[in-house]
Amino acid sequence: MAKYRKKPVLIEAFRMGIDTWPDWFTEEVNQNNITTHRIGEIGQGLSPFDHSKIHCKIKTPEGETTGNYGDYIIKGIQGEVYSCKPDIFEQTYNLVSKEN
Repeated sequence: MAKYRKKPVLIEAFRMGIDTWPDWFTEEVNQNNITTHRIGEIGQGLSPFDHSKIHCKIKTPEGETTGNYGDYIIKGIQGEVYSCKPDIFEQTYNLVSKEN
């Protein structure tokens, strides 16, 4: 048996519904590779500032995946976009820098 360590790679990521969407995410939405959804209607008990009901559907070569509120949405080293649960993300990645 052999043991391996994951190579250090630099990725971009943000938290769905918590952080501001980066330009690359907006571009994927505009190209219909990602669709965003909100549960409920604004004005029917939902504030336009309440992002806790937002999620996205991401088209990948393996099929469609869902990025729920609080999940990390990642842009990988080859431009691929996928979601990751916070506990897995925090075990796998360290913050290198943050832009405002």
